[in-house]
Amino acid sequence: MTAGGDGDSVVYYHGTRADLRPGDLIGPGNRSNYGARKAASWVYLTATLDAAIWGAELAQGEGRQRIYIVEPTGPIEDDPNLTDKKFPGNPTKSYRSREPLRIVGEVAEWQGHPPERVQAMKDHIEELKRQGIEAID
Repeated sequence: MTAGGDGDSVVYYHGTRADLRPGDLIGPGNRSNYGARKAASWVYLTATLDAAIWGAELAQGEGRQRIYIVEPTGPIEDDPNLTDKKFPGNPTKSYRSREPLRIVGEVAEWQGHPPERVQAMKDHIEELKRQGIEAID
């Protein structure tokens, strides 16, 4: 697996609350973990554990926060929700695909962000919502 054609092997992650197993597919068309929870047109992945941790921490639902190791089954592209104007050059290494991601493993141990940082991020998302801005397209 490579991102950006640099030839280096890349590990991709997906943070969620979904209870999945190796071999399962995560794909577009499922309810989003975020916002109004409408059917997602894309599936999201990242090459940084930190971004995956945010994904797990901010995912809506009651399930346990999980971070899966995934492999794309098709092309991926930069995630415009976290790149372009917000973070030029994609330093978060966040991507999206219209093709499913295959679960190949789970990160068993990881350290979440401090509760006050998570709450600040949730408050920011709520403020965007009040402004009519949906974080995920």
